[in-house]
Amino acid sequence: MKWRSARRSSNVEDRRGMAGPGGGGMKLGLGGVAIVVVIGMLMGKNPLEMLGLIAQVQQQAPAGPSGPATAPPVDDEASQFVASILGETEDVWSAVFQASGQRYPPAQLVLFSGSVQSACGGATAAVGPFYCPGDQKVYIDLSFFQQMRDRLGGGGDFAEAYVIAHEVGHHIQTLTGVSAKVNQIRQRGGNVEGAEGPLVRQELQADCYAGLWAHHAQKRHAWLEPGDLEEALNTATAIGDDTLQRQGQGQVVPDSFTHGSAQQRVRWFRIGFEGGDYRQCDTFGAGQL
Repeated sequence: MKWRSARRSSNVEDRRGMAGPGGGGMKLGLGGVAIVVVIGMLMGKNPLEMLGLIAQVQQQAPAGPSGPATAPPVDDEASQFVASILGETEDVWSAVFQASGQRYPPAQLVLFSGSVQSACGGATAAVGPFYCPGDQKVYIDLSFFQQMRDRLGGGGDFAEAYVIAHEVGHHIQTLTGVSAKVNQIRQRGGNVEGAEGPLVRQELQADCYAGLWAHHAQKRHAWLEPGDLEEALNTATAIGDDTLQRQGQGQVVPDSFTHGSAQQRVRWFRIGFEGGDYRQCDTFGAGQL
């Protein structure tokens, strides 16, 4: 992927190397558990899965000094890549919003290492990349991309771009009121999980938005190389609910889906990528996902 041709966004905040909540081998108490549950609800993730991931990371983390991590060099290649992808999402979505007579207020992206504080509460790297509607920021610990390659069977620069664009898709949903509607269903006590539920529809729409972004970015830069699209599709497959459940618990429980099956995630990314049409990403109006 020839990402260096994209404009680099100035909306990247680099907090890597800064001590966040839980730095130095945190163990969750009751307060920490409560924070994880709240973050899970805000981000549409299963809190029990998040707690399990955090426990795994804590068990596997090597013992060592509890001081803050060493910050990487300023403007290293990883941060340049993130800034380039974020800049391209800004340019694409600005054009989409302008076409309907609106202005696009971009999201900020925070790079962190280990743990971070957001308007949605404290979070660790085990949560994975997330978007917080409270401060309209995307949070990413870049070690997640290494996990994609080593443990999830995905990875590659275009796959990483897909992850960033997916989280920016949640920003679009905040701007358009979709996220608020899903939260209203949850607050009224409605069931938001399940293979056809609101959470899955919300996540699949973000996948479609990621594909839409990739469609327009490719038209602007012709930056995809052989194998890039397959990287993104392999990653979408690797992070499907059914794939993760089969790996983690040996069985698939569609009633507990929060992000969509591997097939669904690939399908909706393709819809966005092949059509490039904002209106085709209406997963809430789709009869079948």
